Amino acid sequence: MRIDIHSHVIPKRMVDAMAADPQRFKARIEGGKIIHDQGYVYPLFPEFHDVDAKIESMDRRGLTVSVISPAPPMFYYWADADLALAAAGLVNDGTAEMVSARPERLRGMATVPMQHPDAAVAELERCVKLHGFKAVEIGTSIEGAQLAEDRFRPFLRRAQELGVFIFAHPYYVGSKAGLENYYLTNLIGNPLDTTVMLANLMFSGVLEELPELKIVLAHGGGFTPYQIGRLVHGHKVRGETQAKTKTSPKDLLKRIYFDSLVFEPQALRYLIDLVGADHICIGTDSPFDMADADPKGTIDAVPQITSHERECICSRTALNLLCEKV
Repeated sequence: MRIDIHSHVIPKRMVDAMAADPQRFKARIEGGKIIHDQGYVYPLFPEFHDVDAKIESMDRRGLTVSVISPAPPMFYYWADADLALAAAGLVNDGTAEMVSARPERLRGMATVPMQHPDAAVAELERCVKLHGFKAVEIGTSIEGAQLAEDRFRPFLRRAQELGVFIFAHPYYVGSKAGLENYYLTNLIGNPLDTTVMLANLMFSGVLEELPELKIVLAHGGGFTPYQIGRLVHGHKVRGETQAKTKTSPKDLLKRIYFDSLVFEPQALRYLIDLVGADHICIGTDSPFDMADADPKGTIDAVPQITSHERECICSRTALNLLCEKV
């Protein structure tokens, strides 16, 4: 059994809404692509909205179950409350429809309007009650604001209370010096944003305050696992890092969950040794071009992987997060 925790959709409800009212949703469908006013352009892959296409892709990759989540441009964090809630509702109800079409193969993950925290809590509660979702995807930042800010604490607390795990996915806004060329906004910018988010959660005391909150990081956790020693040393010698938390970043890191999407077997071996296979899930990032087309091959290539480690990464960790039987 192989469960993919990182698989994107743009449900038909949302595709139809953008096609019908591109001015409102600041996006249009043209030439088989989605073109956002913000500048994002990418193919409208059938797998985004067609259940049969999603299942075919899963079969091709050797996946049993996918936990489907919206593509990050569907976050609509820039929108006012009415539009943000409308977009989240379309995506979430459309995701639920996809899941209901193939419940043995798909699980759903919500999206919420994080820039409006009260509305985000309400939409999360609705998705848990109405659709039975066990997860919510949020950006690593909210239009540049850090998740560690006080205004997002009620949402994080409610996710903890509901037993919903958070899947934190990079949400890149604007340009950063030095990353303008060569697709570095994704290749370096995305893992960097994840790293910044987690460091802020660690040093702000949020992870101490919410000890039962479960967070899964896309793309192997960005750069954090591979620079954790630097954070630990900084916590020992710098007063700024000790002001709000006395817990070592390395201890906090062991609470975090990660997907397997690092593209380098030795890096995945290191991550297993650092945090344990029971904190790692398969992640493909399908259907984007930065996806892992052969997750089984990725795991097979990990040096000295044990049967227990393989079982955890393939299914056991994800089943525990989803509160399903192992």
